[in-house]
Amino acid sequence: MAFQSAEDIVNELAAGNTAALAKAITYIESKSSKHQKKANEILDRCLSLSGKSIRIAITGVPGVGKSTFIDSFGDYLIHKMGKKVAVLAIDPTSQQTRGSILGDKTRMARLSTDPKAFIRPSPSGDTLGGVAAQTRESILLCEAAGYDVILVETVGVGQSETMVHSMVDFFLLLLLPGAGDELQGIKRGIVEMADAIVINKCNTNKSLAKEAVLHYKNALQLAHSSRENWKVSVAQADAIDNEGIENVWKTVLEFVESQQTRGQFDENRKDQAKRWFDEQFKQRMFDRILSDERLKDLSNQLRREVGKAHLSPRSAADRLIEEFLSQEP
Repeated sequence: MAFQSAEDIVNELAAGNTAALAKAITYIESKSSKHQKKANEILDRCLSLSGKSIRIAITGVPGVGKSTFIDSFGDYLIHKMGKKVAVLAIDPTSQQTRGSILGDKTRMARLSTDPKAFIRPSPSGDTLGGVAAQTRESILLCEAAGYDVILVETVGVGQSETMVHSMVDFFLLLLLPGAGDELQGIKRGIVEMADAIVINKCNTNKSLAKEAVLHYKNALQLAHSSRENWKVSVAQADAIDNEGIENVWKTVLEFVESQQTRGQFDENRKDQAKRWFDEQFKQRMFDRILSDERLKDLSNQLRREVGKAHLSPRSAADRLIEEFLSQEP
């Protein structure tokens, strides 16, 4: 179906048309200035329709079973809780080839064929934290399309997850049993940002899973939660056997109720929107500068000068900004 205007796309999107949702996300991911203009109009029109979901980030080390967990968790939410679920799965982008496998959808067998689920794999690009730059906008679009729970699967390679933490309500960290010193291999900040920790694949070795729960509970005593009046829980689950999934959802609901009771839920979202404005301003200024061929050439020249230690990065950046500001409107 061809949509002639942003209004058409939003109307179809609000009616639950997944083709319209996919089209809208394609616009916000596009580098085309024409598409970006339409994306802005779509997002502005969607604001009044968004904000009614629960946004959950799911992260963890490679091999912990994030995609399988999401498949089981999402299936539970749809068939046991009557929810519509959207999954924004971020795939790692190769720094050599700039390519991305985008294979998460193939590991979500149940959700990929469920009409009440929407899965959108996206390459992470160069974005800090392994989350696509347009993920926040995709969340808003999914909410406008009527999805009740938005699951964001991050790359989970030990990078700072600050960015994804600043666009969700609940941050779930998946860990493996039997990795007693695993916290040492993960930046402490990720653990401190977690609202809950789940030892996944617990049935692979039940005794090691129990040991892991105790280990992480002890480790959390040395960490500081990013949330006031919330104690981070540590639980077990096995996504393949669908064990522990219900308890994870109960923990999410307890967290949301706790935050809403204290007025922190809405306040957190307002703060996130303001922080995202700051991020978008910096990114779009950078894109605007590099869209000018003359400034792009100057940027490449300054980059070479920095590489040769002829200029400091700071002074080179100031020079590029001054050149941009000196241009006639």
